[in-house]
Amino acid sequence: MLILAGLVILGAASQWLAWRVKLPAIIFLLGIGIIAGPVTGWIQPDQLFGPLLFPGISLAVAVILFEGALNLRLRELGGLASVIRRMVSLGAISSWLILAVATHWIAGFNWTMAILFGAVVVVSGPTVIGPVLRAARPNARISNVLMWESILIDPIGALLAVLVFEAIIAHHGSTGLNSAVEVFLKMLGAGVVLGILAGQSLGWLLKKRAIPDYLHGVVALGSVFIIFAAANQIAHESGLLAVTLMGVWLANMRDIPLENILNFKESLSILLISILFILLAARLNLLALKEVIISGVLLTLVIQLIAQPVKVLLAYDGKELNWKERFMTGWIAPRGIVAAAGAPVYAGQLEALNYPKAHLFVPLTFALIIVTVLLASFTARPMARLLGVSEKDPRGILIVGANAFAIAVAGKLKEWGFRPLLVDDEYRQIQAARMAGLDTFLGSPVSEAADRQLNLIGFGYLLALSTDAARNLIASLRYDPEFGHRSVFTLADGSSRKTSARNRTAKQHRRLHLFSEDATAGSLLDKMEKGWTLKATGLTEQFEWAQYQQQFAAGFLALFVLHKNGKLQVINSDQSQPEPRAGDQILALVAPDVAPTEDAH
Repeated sequence: MLILAGLVILGAASQWLAWRVKLPAIIFLLGIGIIAGPVTGWIQPDQLFGPLLFPGISLAVAVILFEGALNLRLRELGGLASVIRRMVSLGAISSWLILAVATHWIAGFNWTMAILFGAVVVVSGPTVIGPVLRAARPNARISNVLMWESILIDPIGALLAVLVFEAIIAHHGSTGLNSAVEVFLKMLGAGVVLGILAGQSLGWLLKKRAIPDYLHGVVALGSVFIIFAAANQIAHESGLLAVTLMGVWLANMRDIPLENILNFKESLSILLISILFILLAARLNLLALKEVIISGVLLTLVIQLIAQPVKVLLAYDGKELNWKERFMTGWIAPRGIVAAAGAPVYAGQLEALNYPKAHLFVPLTFALIIVTVLLASFTARPMARLLGVSEKDPRGILIVGANAFAIAVAGKLKEWGFRPLLVDDEYRQIQAARMAGLDTFLGSPVSEAADRQLNLIGFGYLLALSTDAARNLIASLRYDPEFGHRSVFTLADGSSRKTSARNRTAKQHRRLHLFSEDATAGSLLDKMEKGWTLKATGLTEQFEWAQYQQQFAAGFLALFVLHKNGKLQVINSDQSQPEPRAGDQILALVAPDVAPTEDAH
């Protein structure tokens, strides 16, 4: 019991540390697993879980892939669908063959083992790609390609590995390749049919409100387990394909309330990922890992310098992305959870078949994972900057809260050419924002779901406009490292109790207050109820800032200034801000019956 509790605490600590230093959590999870397992002997996974270890790992991977697939929306692909299709087909095959040849010559595996190893490590995965993208912040096209590929390649890679292994078994059993082909077709059929049927059925139940909200997550989790087990019963290892397709199908159905499923899955997935990597690392043989670490480095060089460039050449026809973007998609290639989970299964059976060096199969897999993740983590951001493919001059604005004032502000900012994204966990408010044509996220801005699903590439500001002062403060603290202190703004909470706990916390973590020290969510909404409206006004040589103030003396609150060079200035409690000049536009909350001299268009 103590060990199980310790696993949860160690996993949470690793995830927190990864968040603080902006590195993939897998680095810290593997390190803790190695220390807790082979170094100290505190965790012995095989003794702790016995025969349930690998079935449990398989179910956990299924849940992780299902949750990742729920974020794959076809409308986000734009014109990149053909690129992703070629990357997970032609690109995957080329990477597999190149890695197989390299493994044979570098690690000394015989051809059979080398071909299987190449299939196992062809996958990447969202658990490692996501953190790397958040740190590197490449443009949206690069991010979309890599995230889609990372999720889709996992079940495809798993199927490829099973096909190769079945061919090995067929060879030893003298049943011929027809048996392997038959197994592959069964896997494909079972995965596709059950995945689509399950996705459509669960989506229909959710759409018809046949399941109460509080049971959405539990029913979805049970469905994943059932479909995964049923598909695997029909054809071994087809379950990953089934649950991935189930998630993609659900994500792309219209008017399906997925927020409760996503909220339920967020904590579960992060817990499963943490425990999985610690357990898998705890099973490692350090002497064997030391023996293959140089091979892992050399194989990483093969991936970066040969396999990835070949995949990029096969996947792109030169129209979708420019050469710098193509180079960047090829550079980021970490290996993740599916490779780590699959390698021990095959290694055990290879050892049973008396394959030479089979005991090095798992250590070499983990060596490759460690080296590729470290390389991607520490070089992706500098490489993106060197190539000039990082998001520049961010136009995205993350807005916490979707009340009437926040929606009005977001609408005006959108007219100015910015990309506001409203985040709130109140469905009615989010629905109102969607009806206004605004991008939204239903959920808490400080949740793990937000960390995973919010694509903040190109976002440079946080505006905390919620009526919940505590949420505003927490969100500003969470996104301060993301955007920087000078780009995180929150409304004043209006607390008159100077010694209150909330007031003391606010002083300890001083934020830039939006608009003025007395502008609270309540006062702003009250003004709107009394007829105050948002108005954008342009300044000219004849109508300068002084005249503007005089014109609107009856009542106005300046909110934003759009300078003529396109830069956005957020009016806040910092008194050292530049004054608006001719050519700038001012967005203000204006009292009724006060008309601007000149509106901006």
